[in-house]
Amino acid sequence: MKLSEIESKNHKGDQPSELDGEITHDIIDILEDDGITADMLLETAMKLYFPHPGIETRELAEERFRKELKIALSDPNLCILIYSGILLEREGVAGTLPNISVSSYEKDLTFIIADEVIGMSIAKYISGDKGMFEYVRFDKEKPGILSKMGPFMDDVIAGLIGGVSANMYTRSMAEAITDDSETKDKPEKKKKQSSNVGVGGVIAG
Repeated sequence: MKLSEIESKNHKGDQPSELDGEITHDIIDILEDDGITADMLLETAMKLYFPHPGIETRELAEERFRKELKIALSDPNLCILIYSGILLEREGVAGTLPNISVSSYEKDLTFIIADEVIGMSIAKYISGDKGMFEYVRFDKEKPGILSKMGPFMDDVIAGLIGGVSANMYTRSMAEAITDDSETKDKPEKKKKQSSNVGVGGVIAG
């Protein structure tokens, strides 16, 4: 049976389809309270930056990354995923994570994979499989602030940066190809127009 074939039964009654009420907590502010700024995210992302169509220079890449980060963090679902990692990190530091010792948390033992699951979920939510590939790159090399973070937050931030970076490369290349195509089309149009010009310089009807 396909999911589309399952009859929907909403037992919670009428639920709003849009965000309701005033937003009092912003994920950027929460990250900053933990010492993680947007500039740090950018700097870490640029550690593994490589020139790409549309972002041939670091300056262009930085501008695009900031835009993609803003777009990504406008989604409350992503913000909640990130926040879940923040809370787990805090519980780990406090020694109150369920079914795991403080020692196991601090050593980031290999059998604990919940942190990586969250990191991959964040990256994939932002940019699909491309995001996951970028997440792996950042998680393995741990550039910038990633090397200084705890077991959960290094994966959370690697997932965020990886997903945003993937979109940075993808959208920049798409726009570059579109711009290049439009530029090539212009001379063709001029040729067609000139071939229709009459002796008196008036375009034939």
